[in-house]
Amino acid sequence: MRLNEEATEGGYVGIAGKLLMAAGAKVGEVLEVSRDADSGSDRGLLMPHHEFSGEDIIVLKLPNGYNVGVQVDEASEVKVVESPERVAVPVQEIPHKDGLPDLAIIGTGGTIASYVDYRTGAVHPALTAEELAFSVPGLADVYNLRAEALLSAHSEDLKPGHWAQIARSVKAHLDDGADGVVVGHGTDTMGYTAAALAFMLPELSGPVVLVGSQRSSDRPSSDAVENLSDACTVATQDLGEVVVVMHGGHSDETGTIHRATRVRKLHTSARNAFRSVNAEPLGTVCCGKVDWTGDHRPRSGGATVMDDRVEDGVSLIMAYPGIEADIIAAALEGRQGLVIAGTGLGHITMRVLDVIRTATEEGKVVAMTSQCLWGAVNMNVYSNGRDLLRAGITPAGDTLPETAFAKLCCLLGRDHPPEEVRMLMAVDMVGELSERRPIGGGDR
Repeated sequence: MRLNEEATEGGYVGIAGKLLMAAGAKVGEVLEVSRDADSGSDRGLLMPHHEFSGEDIIVLKLPNGYNVGVQVDEASEVKVVESPERVAVPVQEIPHKDGLPDLAIIGTGGTIASYVDYRTGAVHPALTAEELAFSVPGLADVYNLRAEALLSAHSEDLKPGHWAQIARSVKAHLDDGADGVVVGHGTDTMGYTAAALAFMLPELSGPVVLVGSQRSSDRPSSDAVENLSDACTVATQDLGEVVVVMHGGHSDETGTIHRATRVRKLHTSARNAFRSVNAEPLGTVCCGKVDWTGDHRPRSGGATVMDDRVEDGVSLIMAYPGIEADIIAAALEGRQGLVIAGTGLGHITMRVLDVIRTATEEGKVVAMTSQCLWGAVNMNVYSNGRDLLRAGITPAGDTLPETAFAKLCCLLGRDHPPEEVRMLMAVDMVGELSERRPIGGGDR
């Protein structure tokens, strides 16, 4: 079913989407939703569909300010009773003040790149540079902001080609004199993009800080303002690598700085969902000050180096009980590489051994990581692992599966022969691989 533009923006599908489309309802309009004669009706502002709501739920903001989910069915009726004028972020010129740091903010979509229409309470994506720059009041008073609404996409819809697009934008801003770059990104795949940018931008004249928001700007518990403010603080530091900055705890006090190739989202909705894996965080940021606790690379002192070539013909799968050779074969069909998140020290059933051997003999690269996350693969301990090694599989040490995926995409895009790609997958390039890891990794 194709919904109208505003209903699509609100994310409604199924029965709820059908009713809203029939009524011509838009996010931010006042609706009356009638369920049946016994239940009466509900009136309120139409809000965007909540990610945890079903397809038969319409979310309304009641006059008392609370949101309610109204369950509907085919017999329900929706009527638009009022269409308030949308109040957007005022379009104003981005000022420039001498003596302030120059920061570029790149919007790619996600909850962080949004603002609240305070008259309706609805959340809208920032689609212009001005809306993006002024989405957090006060930033323009302490930084000279340049903003680019590069993409407006859910992070799960991004492809490797988008990573290259972001990398080119980052380099352009740094080459044009920006002291640092902040990339607003959806949290679900932010680890993938961060890792890819680290491989594409190995030498940086300034920090590249990815930041997201776990909770939208219309919620009292939103972390958007604090996260973006912390990201801007880190983007002014003597830092020459790609990092992720997100809440470090449940309060608003401290943000944590994670190396791009070591970070993973470990909770679906908590504010402190992101954590460094197999490495300590690089530092923390609080109240406009940064406390470095780990080694970090300083600015390069020269021009930013970029290699944005990327191969999108790479798959990532998880080994599981009962997996068969046809699954591996399908993952490799028409692809140049595959990353397996194996069990334990880097294992997968021997039923897939012949498929892997054939693929590597054809010049495809198959890398092994561990779905355990903490710790490294060691394929010399058990016979299973040694057989996989003889079949041509490449161990990726303690590299995270998503980081190994981004790395393989980048390496294959650079036209290296398969033997060189296999060698580089086992070499630390931008902090993704290490011989030593923190004691007690995985304890929370």
